[in-house]
Amino acid sequence: MHKKRLAVSLGAGLVAFALSAAADENKLYLFNWTEYMPPEVITAFEQEFDAKVVQNYFTSNAEMFAKLSAGGDAQYDVVVPTDYFVPRLIQAGLVQPLDTESIGGRDNLMEAFRTPSYDPEEQYSIPYLWGVTGVVYDTNTFPNIESSWSALFDPEINPDQPFALLGGDPQVAMGMACAYQGNGFDCVGEKPWVEAAGLMSKTLKRNNLTGFIDSTAAIEQVARGVNRIAVTYSGDLDYRKQDAPETYGHLAFYVPKEGSQLGVDTMVIPARAPNPELANAFLNFMLRPDIAAQAANYAFYRTPNEAALEQVTPSLREVSKLEAANRDLLVTTPVIEGDNLQLLQQIWNEVRSR
Repeated sequence: MHKKRLAVSLGAGLVAFALSAAADENKLYLFNWTEYMPPEVITAFEQEFDAKVVQNYFTSNAEMFAKLSAGGDAQYDVVVPTDYFVPRLIQAGLVQPLDTESIGGRDNLMEAFRTPSYDPEEQYSIPYLWGVTGVVYDTNTFPNIESSWSALFDPEINPDQPFALLGGDPQVAMGMACAYQGNGFDCVGEKPWVEAAGLMSKTLKRNNLTGFIDSTAAIEQVARGVNRIAVTYSGDLDYRKQDAPETYGHLAFYVPKEGSQLGVDTMVIPARAPNPELANAFLNFMLRPDIAAQAANYAFYRTPNEAALEQVTPSLREVSKLEAANRDLLVTTPVIEGDNLQLLQQIWNEVRSR
């Protein structure tokens, strides 16, 4: 989900280094979003397993998928894709089944995160953290804004204040438009996608649209006044408001009433991981309640680990229970593949080229 803080791409030199060192049995190569793993968790794992963890970073699921497809499945031991990318990795043969005998912490998970649609037999992934896609806005500019996607898609609601849309995977961008049109964030098929494309095309022509940006940039731009409203992920804003209230205190977040995305970031093991045994040990380690709580408190994303809740910051503990009124508004991004995936990409390319 995303998500996330600005990542530093892995350059050619680091790729070469990763390849040369991959045979080192005491090293675990983690491909992750930035600022998404507590340093103290890494240190604890290294000490307990007499290992060294080497992290590299990606900025989007698409970038992650491309790097694994280009040979990265032999360079990394653990990768952190968002839920709907897991089936794509499986279909492409880029991930391997987990050693279920060595991973014994699934009973710690909330029922809502068991046997998910993206991995129904729980063979390839474990949930790590989850968050919500929604709208970040400047409360000074919009003191009484309605919790709706209309603030982005209706020029009568926002005729002149600068705004931005979320970049990245087209399924999320089209999902926002689909939700606003009453077809659900989890829309699939030619008819709703064509309708959404029409709305997106009109939106791209509006003078106050500043473009597509990622979640982190969205928050920074609204904080500075470059934009007044944009799309972001809940954890990215929560993290910043907690860390620097003087900078981000005038920002607020809502889940649109028409519905939005519940995004689950998972952990998988690439097909040709250099050290799969250590990778399975790492996944098992991350399911421990105390470790899961540290991860949530650090990243300010919500934990799917029910046994960890008592150790989570109170504000995060409540929203992590997935029992709030917003729950009925949230859907996981549906799994699409084959002809549907090709159709979506074709429609999206047409939208962006106009």
